[in-house]
Amino acid sequence: MRDGAIEHAASLLRGLRTLVLSGAGISTESGIPDYRGPASAGRGRKPITYQEFVGSEAVRQRYWARSFAGWPFMDAREPNAGHAAVAAMEANGDANGVVTQNVDGLHQQAGSEAVVELHGNLRSVVCLRCGTREERPSLQARLAELNPAYVPLAPRYAPDGDADVPDEIVATFRVAHCRVCSGVLKPEVVFFGENVPGQTYKRAKAMLGEADALLVVGSSLTVRSGYRFVVQAKAADKPVAIVNDGPTRGDADVDIKVRGRLGELLPRLAALLAGAGV
Repeated sequence: MRDGAIEHAASLLRGLRTLVLSGAGISTESGIPDYRGPASAGRGRKPITYQEFVGSEAVRQRYWARSFAGWPFMDAREPNAGHAAVAAMEANGDANGVVTQNVDGLHQQAGSEAVVELHGNLRSVVCLRCGTREERPSLQARLAELNPAYVPLAPRYAPDGDADVPDEIVATFRVAHCRVCSGVLKPEVVFFGENVPGQTYKRAKAMLGEADALLVVGSSLTVRSGYRFVVQAKAADKPVAIVNDGPTRGDADVDIKVRGRLGELLPRLAALLAGAGV
């Protein structure tokens, strides 16, 4: 049935310029956990909200202690076959780009060029006072200097790049500030409770406008920032396909749903669209 479904998806999308909308499920095979996929059931973890982060020094201390522990793991992640397949679709002219809800940068590492990151990227941080940006490896080095006694404890990692850290370590963790004005630093990502920047959304909407179809990969579409593209595509009478290893909010709205591992299904889809193995 899966083979038939992916053939159906290829028939639906063949000859069309397709926008790919990706979520956390495409990165799970790179080792990054997700929030809502099958492997995340029972995790029961509540992420920090934007309001909590900007309003509490203690919350920021907790965030940066956990992020400091989790960054080496995130930095070591590499694209998987799903990312490579999406990049191949763009290179072959079958996709006009990627709109991603992910903050890991793996699409770009795999070779995708037209990428809009709805929720930002963990590889940079920004000062909330003066707007100065800093690359994350630079900040990681400064955090290490401020916390020379810190020893990572092989923690459990989380979807947003942080990790479980004991409370006693959090309590002593020293947070780095902006090198220019000593202001508060925030990862350049969209937190829960924070809106996608207007210019980012406009770029993503324009890409959908230029596309003939929409392909959703690895997203449950629970968050409105992703689901609205399905709504807009259907309103414009554009075909919509979903490839995901689990149920999604858009299952009843789309033309075809294929369920299974993206690392297996997306390379097959890319090959079919390119005319191989047909």
